[in-house]
Amino acid sequence: MKAIERYIEQVIFFSRWIQLPIYLGLIVATLIYAFKFMKQLWFLIVSFPSLNENSILLSVLGLIDISMVINLLVVVFIGGYITFVSKIEFGDHVDKPEWLSKINAGTLKIKLIVSLVSISGVHLLKTFIDIHNVPMQDTILQICIHLVFIFSALLLAYTDKIMHSDAGHDD
Repeated sequence: MKAIERYIEQVIFFSRWIQLPIYLGLIVATLIYAFKFMKQLWFLIVSFPSLNENSILLSVLGLIDISMVINLLVVVFIGGYITFVSKIEFGDHVDKPEWLSKINAGTLKIKLIVSLVSISGVHLLKTFIDIHNVPMQDTILQICIHLVFIFSALLLAYTDKIMHSDAGHDD
């Protein structure tokens, strides 16, 4: 029976690798967003002489939005891989981002929700800039969604604080 239990535990342990295609797919999605970014940047460059200030600002916010989504994807596929699949050995590589040495499930959740709040904020700013062309119902819905993200971030941060304060009392 012990051999069967050990085999089942090994299957469960190695099943984490099932996530690998998902993280590789997110890398492909990042490439697609990078292509979209370059396409929008090219449009901005070519159309610059005929664009008014609001159009330029909306285009730049679109570029910022794409970069923030790419950042979110990078956090998810690198952080998720490191947290749930396997370590990545960087050694003391000079380009290693500082956050990689501190990544765990808690910090990953915080980074994700902060990214979502930021992306939502950019979308809301785009709506406010173009407020005359956006239906009021859509604007109100975007504000509500943004507030839900903010409220979720605050609850998550508070929960994380409580968990860390309890951990300090176990000594």
